[in-house]
Amino acid sequence: MVDGEWVFVSGTTGFNYSTMTIADGIVEQSEQCVKNIAAALELAGSCLEDIVRVRYILPVAAEFEQCWPVLRKYFGEIRPAATMISAGLSDPRMRIEIEVTAKKRGASL
Repeated sequence: MVDGEWVFVSGTTGFNYSTMTIADGIVEQSEQCVKNIAAALELAGSCLEDIVRVRYILPVAAEFEQCWPVLRKYFGEIRPAATMISAGLSDPRMRIEIEVTAKKRGASL
């Protein structure tokens, strides 16, 4: 969803749309979530570096620490405002959902 200078990417899961599969592990799902988000941002004229806010939703809060290396890889330099929420997801295979807000390239903050 693009609204002026802002891009809102709804909760994105680790579903791999090219293979129509979802990995079992939370680390693999985290990696795929970010790839899916990057693709959505690109379509909206934005990119990962433009993210200003991220929300992580996990059914099992204790698994969040396993995601940290993946999240640092993509968001470590960007350092967006972040929140982690523990809540049920719509499919029991889903171990993480990530939602982001980004500012479109060239837009001033």
